[in-house]
Amino acid sequence: MTHLPNTAAPPAGPGPPPPPPPPPPSGAGPGGRREAWREAAVRVRRAARTEPGRLRIIGAGLALAVVVFGAVAAWQSADRFASADAVVSRGQTVKDTADLYGALADADTQAATGFLSGATEPASVQDAYRDDIARAAGLLSDVAENTEPGSRSADLIAGITEQLPVYTGLIERARAENRRGLPLGGAYLRYANDRMTRPGGILPDAEALYEEESGQLRAQSGDAQSWPYAALALGVLALAALAAAQRRNYRHTHRVFNRGLLTATAACTAAVLWLVAAQAVGGLGLDNADRHGQRSLTALNAARINALKARADESLTLVSRGSVVAADGRTDKYEVDFGAKTKTLAAELDHARALAAGTGGADPVTDAIAAVTTWQERHRRGSADGAAGRFQDAREALDGPGATSEQAFDDVNTGIATAIGYEQREFTTSARDGRGALTLVWLGAALLAALAAVSAILGVGRRLSEFR
Repeated sequence: MTHLPNTAAPPAGPGPPPPPPPPPPSGAGPGGRREAWREAAVRVRRAARTEPGRLRIIGAGLALAVVVFGAVAAWQSADRFASADAVVSRGQTVKDTADLYGALADADTQAATGFLSGATEPASVQDAYRDDIARAAGLLSDVAENTEPGSRSADLIAGITEQLPVYTGLIERARAENRRGLPLGGAYLRYANDRMTRPGGILPDAEALYEEESGQLRAQSGDAQSWPYAALALGVLALAALAAAQRRNYRHTHRVFNRGLLTATAACTAAVLWLVAAQAVGGLGLDNADRHGQRSLTALNAARINALKARADESLTLVSRGSVVAADGRTDKYEVDFGAKTKTLAAELDHARALAAGTGGADPVTDAIAAVTTWQERHRRGSADGAAGRFQDAREALDGPGATSEQAFDDVNTGIATAIGYEQREFTTSARDGRGALTLVWLGAALLAALAAVSAILGVGRRLSEFR
């Protein structure tokens, strides 16, 4: 039997080395991000050791400072222009809400006046009532178009719109009963007036709507007049950086001017000065609109509201004939309300006259104050006739042409309306002037900042070219 030689197999040599692990992706994970930042810092430090590197860092810093200033200046300027534009548009909305209250209150007064005329109302009174209701409906539509959905103003408008048809229906029912000679007509008229004047009723909602829009107007005026301090601070910092860069350039080269840096400084200075001048002029116009327009309008509109309320109470004094008593259980409620409202009316007109002192709006307010005194005197005579049972004499003293309460009220209303027209024109003119001063500031700031940034880079680039 043959055997193979007993030879040992050669030992296996070492295998190929394993491949090295792939390097971690650049910037992956927190450690990678820290390494990237560390490498960037090292490069910046290396660049800062040479003059060209330092110049590149300075150029980038100047451009960044100017661009940030321009962006903030454009943003704040645009925001203030938007507020000023809202002041102009909301001023008309506030006027519409005041006119809405006036139309509704006058409609209520005309309804009571027509009721006092007997079974057949004068055609002029009926026409005035219908015109007031139609005007109120149109004003409601106009105000609703300029109101944000879901706002408190929108809710108030919805409440007025819902209640107004109920009120007009009650008035028509009162007229129908009055034509039939039934005393139930007076009850319907008082119920309609209650729907108009009670808390949560039509007139309180209209007054709340006016106050809401007036509050929004004041807030927007304040926003438009606020100074853009952030933009101004950044502008000063950018100018300081540009001045420091030019001083450094002079120390290193003994050259007085660097055209690029000088142009950047001029553009940045122009942006800052334009921002200051525009805000000053615009704020002055809006402040005039507030002090010489809106404040007077607020006092005058409050006076008109109280005049209309007092006239409605005066008419209802004759309608109720003492059937509705005040809290003391003895005095006629409408008589008490008339006295309180005319007293408040006189105080509000005194305030409006003080605000309009030295302007063309003071004279009609003075006329209205004199007419209030006349109105109170004539009302006292008519009220005395009514208390003595002379109802016809009382009605003739309070309603109709001649030396009556109605004519005195018309004089009060005319004086207030004339003053409101004057103050409204003053407000609109001043507000538009303020808005005009702020119109293109945002665009100018952006363009000047862009010019300053480019000029700063070119100025530093000119210095860098000397090292090539």
